[in-house]
Amino acid sequence: YCAKEDLPSREKKICYYIDPIKRDIAQPFSLGMATLKLCKRISASNPEICTVKLPVQTKNLEKKDLSKLRVKQLKQILGERGVECKGCVEKDEFIKKVVDTEHLAGTEL
Repeated sequence: YCAKEDLPSREKKICYYIDPIKRDIAQPFSLGMATLKLCKRISASNPEICTVKLPVQTKNLEKKDLSKLRVKQLKQILGERGVECKGCVEKDEFIKKVVDTEHLAGTEL
């Protein structure tokens, strides 16, 4: 998968960190080890791998689905879109801003 040329930048970054340690990761995952425990185990050799996060998928989300997200995730969505929610205090205000800026979803900066 990582040999593909047309990977998005975040996935390239994940591949960059995973390639050298794939054997260390593959066995614990195949045995069903929890991701947090695995991150603690490999953080000595490669602490950056556990900090790489993929964006929250917002395609075809309805307002009721957005209400299930945390405010931190809503802020992350807005940040990825390059939008600030100045004066937003309540969760409903963040949800409204995410819905209003839906046309910016999926645009690469």
